[in-house]
Amino acid sequence: WVRGTRNGDMRDSPEESPEEQDRDEGSSPSDAKPDVTWLGTPISELGRMPDCGQQLPRLKNVSGQHTVLIRTDLLQNGKVPVPYPAKFTDTWDDVHVKMPWSGMNLFPVINEVMVLEPDAAEHLFGSLLPDMVQLALRASELCTKPIPLLKGGMNHSITMSQEQVASLLANAFFCSFPRRNSRKTEYLNYPDINFFRLFEGASPKKIEKLKTLMCYFKSVTEQRPTGLVTFTRKSLDRPPNWKSSQSQLTKLHITCEGTIEDDGYGMLQVDFANQFVGGGVIGSGLVQEEIRFLINPELIVSRLFTEALGHKECLIITGTQQYSSYTGYAQSYKWGGSHQDSTPRDGWQRKCTEIVAIDALQFRSFLEQFHPARINRELNKAYCGFARPGERSQNLSAVATGNWGCGVFGGDTRLKALLQMLAAAEAGRDVAYFTFGDSQLMTDVHNMHAFLTARNISVGEVYDLLGQYYSSVCKSCLSRRPDVSLYSFIYQQVSSSLAPDASDN
Repeated sequence: WVRGTRNGDMRDSPEESPEEQDRDEGSSPSDAKPDVTWLGTPISELGRMPDCGQQLPRLKNVSGQHTVLIRTDLLQNGKVPVPYPAKFTDTWDDVHVKMPWSGMNLFPVINEVMVLEPDAAEHLFGSLLPDMVQLALRASELCTKPIPLLKGGMNHSITMSQEQVASLLANAFFCSFPRRNSRKTEYLNYPDINFFRLFEGASPKKIEKLKTLMCYFKSVTEQRPTGLVTFTRKSLDRPPNWKSSQSQLTKLHITCEGTIEDDGYGMLQVDFANQFVGGGVIGSGLVQEEIRFLINPELIVSRLFTEALGHKECLIITGTQQYSSYTGYAQSYKWGGSHQDSTPRDGWQRKCTEIVAIDALQFRSFLEQFHPARINRELNKAYCGFARPGERSQNLSAVATGNWGCGVFGGDTRLKALLQMLAAAEAGRDVAYFTFGDSQLMTDVHNMHAFLTARNISVGEVYDLLGQYYSSVCKSCLSRRPDVSLYSFIYQQVSSSLAPDASDN
């Protein structure tokens, strides 16, 4: 389980698809390779961390804003972070995670689940499973500070060590978190965290998932990880006035080859998320979001404390490490062996991998997504994920993204590409867009971007054109698709508005 080094591609999903969806998010690669594989700005000219970033402030606890679970004064590169405080603080309330080792836990599942016959464990995994047991049992000495729940409407960050994350995930593997095996509790609006659904049935997909996760546990039990990871829930208090925006489109690199996680290294990488972050990662789901959470398993711990995302919220995770490679997608997904992540670390000892979870709307009909209210929602959601108020544009990495919400969620690829370009422009970020094999989409989006850029069409003007398209084209279509496509409409309207008036002759 620790050999091989190939990678695949990604997309988004609902939390649990009844059966595995068709390959989605425009990620159906063509057998024939196109002559041109990318268009626009060379990807080498787009900003990446840490090169474009500014120096980080000192890491510290900030009441109501940032909870740090380690001794910041002892943080050193290559050294295992020291938990803070020194002794476990027992908390059992509605604003913090309820821990298995709390004295108030009435569900003594740890002792029941973790009693293992050494011979059986050796037979199954050698020393791995016993090592995972010890990692889980160390949680009370590693995670000594109460972990706040990231509830809806909050703007709050949690920074913890990779070792603390590993111990929490070991507990999730052994299904020890109390009151989390049913959604009929106070955690109704939270993702599940215990891995019990991953052990149900004998699905080949779940076998591949377990291979991927066991690769992670093998790594963290053989060598203690030394970095930090930050989870930030962000709420958008004041959405932009899209109609009046004078922002111009930023640079675009668009390609039908490559992947967000590989070619978008050092950029803000978009997780095409479910509102319950991680989607079906520990269930039956196995598409874009689930795959990313499997190869970077530290993302999974966000499910322990992140309430479902609202319409103007996102979750930003900085510092997770990729432990596995993979091939295939959905039904064809295969664990591809261990991955050596060479991503540099920032001043807080986090891997310079920043992933933003933004959930797209799911549309029952094609026309629904062009309604102004739906356009506003998707623009605000993307902008929430991309914007960093107070930071200069030159210090922001590019956004690495793709066909967000365009598979089973029903989104139109060309509309979603345009909306993300508008949100990125308003946030002051360039864009690296991966079409996952769709060369025609690559060409169409590039041509639209070049057309608008050459004519200095602002974000507000494009937004107005979207409204015109809905009112003059979509409204009269009833249930059928419009005869005039969105891009054709934009070309026609802009060209006619810029054409010389015949009366001037």
